[in-house]
Amino acid sequence: MTYGAFLIQAILISLSGVMSPGPLTVVVVGKGAKSPHAGVLIALGHGIVEFPLMALILVGLGPLLRHSVAGAIIGLVGGLVLLWMGIGLLRSLHARQSAELYKETSPLMAGILMSAGNPYFLVWWATVGATLVFRASGYGLWQLAVFAVVHWSLDLIWYFFLASASYRGTRILGERFLEGVRLVCGILLLFFGVRFILDASGGLI
Repeated sequence: MTYGAFLIQAILISLSGVMSPGPLTVVVVGKGAKSPHAGVLIALGHGIVEFPLMALILVGLGPLLRHSVAGAIIGLVGGLVLLWMGIGLLRSLHARQSAELYKETSPLMAGILMSAGNPYFLVWWATVGATLVFRASGYGLWQLAVFAVVHWSLDLIWYFFLASASYRGTRILGERFLEGVRLVCGILLLFFGVRFILDASGGLI
């Protein structure tokens, strides 16, 4: 297979992970309602976790990420972070001065936390992603670097689109829309948080 054909295949496979709904998608929509730049900053935070992860997989971290105990610990911590963020969003709905009563996590930090604390994201990289990393490295280091940048660019484009769409909705429909987005995102973050913790508890038993 030529490198060009591999890259097209890798893009199509990557899109399945990039566009899958999850806690990071929820955070992008929630923060995008306030700022059209939130998607870019979240993508940068996501990349801060993703690029080193690809390098670690290349040197043999993949099997560790697939270990049930490691996944359970990551899921437990990630679930607690999601609960904290979800509760914060819901609490901010009851305060006009929400900026003073609730210090929101920055989009950049949210991208880091939601990526590092998502066991499903890490499992994807330990399995499907690891296969792509090893195949890309077989063509050479520069080809691996191109694959890494192209994959992350898909995240960047998708999160920018989601955040921009959420921001436009807020500008058109007003404060009510923003409150609705916060309510839905808060509930979904609580749902994902509970799900992560329950799954992690099963892995530790």
